[in-house]
Amino acid sequence: MPDLGPPTSYLALERGVPVYDAAGERIGEVDHVLADPSVDVFDGLIVDTRPLLGGHRFADADQIEALHERGVVLRVGRDDLHEPSANPPAVRATPDDVDEPGLAERLRRAWDWISGRY
Repeated sequence: MPDLGPPTSYLALERGVPVYDAAGERIGEVDHVLADPSVDVFDGLIVDTRPLLGGHRFADADQIEALHERGVVLRVGRDDLHEPSANPPAVRATPDDVDEPGLAERLRRAWDWISGRY
């Protein structure tokens, strides 16, 4: 694995930064950071694996080992990353409408971003 530089915050992580799996293999690059900086909540990353393996994947915050200026290191392999649902709901529910588990909500937000609804 190349020198990834100093640790960084999700607030400073840039699109196009390489993403490496737990074994040190490059699996793609950062496409988008999913977060709500107003309340300092980091949900995870949309990883674009198209240059290498084909498609977008969602890396939940707890699947990320480290964020660096020139690379992200995951705690898991590529196959452990989530794929957003191909059939998202037509209407996005609000927290008042449904008590949804955290991962499901983050996956829904990831799909909304990929599909242009977010």
